[in-house]
Amino acid sequence: MNSIVAHFKKFDWIMVLAALALAGIGLVSIYSNSLRGGDFSNFNRQAIFLAAGVFLMLAMSFFDWRIFRENSSLILFLYAACIAALAGLFFFGSLVRGVRTWYDLGAVALDPIEFLKPVLLILLAKYFSRRHMAMYQIRHVALTGFYAALPSALIFFQPNLGPCLVIFALWLGMLAMAGIKKAHFLALAVLLAAVFAVGWNFFMYDYQRERVISLFSAQDPLGVSWSQNQARIAVGTGGFWGKGFGQGSQTQYGFLSEPQTDFIFAAVVEEFGFLSGAAVLSLMLLLIWRLARSAIRARDNFSKFFLAGLAMLFFAEAAIHIGVNVGFLPIIGLPLPLMSYGGAHLIATLALLGLAQGIISCRGVMTADAVDPAR
Repeated sequence: MNSIVAHFKKFDWIMVLAALALAGIGLVSIYSNSLRGGDFSNFNRQAIFLAAGVFLMLAMSFFDWRIFRENSSLILFLYAACIAALAGLFFFGSLVRGVRTWYDLGAVALDPIEFLKPVLLILLAKYFSRRHMAMYQIRHVALTGFYAALPSALIFFQPNLGPCLVIFALWLGMLAMAGIKKAHFLALAVLLAAVFAVGWNFFMYDYQRERVISLFSAQDPLGVSWSQNQARIAVGTGGFWGKGFGQGSQTQYGFLSEPQTDFIFAAVVEEFGFLSGAAVLSLMLLLIWRLARSAIRARDNFSKFFLAGLAMLFFAEAAIHIGVNVGFLPIIGLPLPLMSYGGAHLIATLALLGLAQGIISCRGVMTADAVDPAR
């Protein structure tokens, strides 16, 4: 019993409370949006997902994370399983609005992308932790790029662009942290630009190109630009204090598309105002900062890369989601970490935070008193 108490005392409780506060704001927004139709099934499921996620976070904090650091075969097996699950979507995945992103298992829907992200994060953290001193060799850049590109290609052809951007942001961020040559980084930028050009001309759907173009023109306000325009209106009319709980016109009357998932930030700002938007941003940045702080203080390279990569993952997902909601980025359908409705996303995110807490609490991260000032 004493060991369990001692374990929890070593938690970064600021990080935990920031995560739970974000999940709580999301839950309140989902409940508010459920008032319009009187259907609270999504709210009830999200509350259950949150409870399960918190339990898993606590359980994962006891997991011996060093298994991942030492066992390459386990990570490669999990990675291969995720690739197989993504490939299986083309044959067995449920088709919703022209996209195959999950398996319909009756009571629950299984989204393999949410399992891929933690596995890929662990895989890259292990690879970079062992070879970061040799990242000047192009073969290491190419191999890690393959690890990121293979699932991205499968996700892109679902078609689902948002997670692809997050995966490549994670890969590029961890490459930069590993210290690759500037020449290699510039070559990658040129290569990615070429890939984007080819994708734009030959592989992207018309509606995807139209969403990008609509950012710079007012064409088709009742069509492709509709969702983004309604999000702008929701954010812009929320004012400082918001319209009030259950009083958002765009949210409550169905003008705002997917207010519980892709546009939950806009829904929150409309009903609770600029103040709530600032609170969400502050909590998200606090969570990212605590992860980055722990990465700086990490005692080993795997812990350092894992914690920093998790911070990058949160930053990429939050930045893209909020950018879409305020009209800076085209609509690509990406949830806001911890807030958007979705069991797989919420549970996987909390499980990752639990693994991070395990690293922090078992001396994988130095305490403030133990940090070497010259480090």
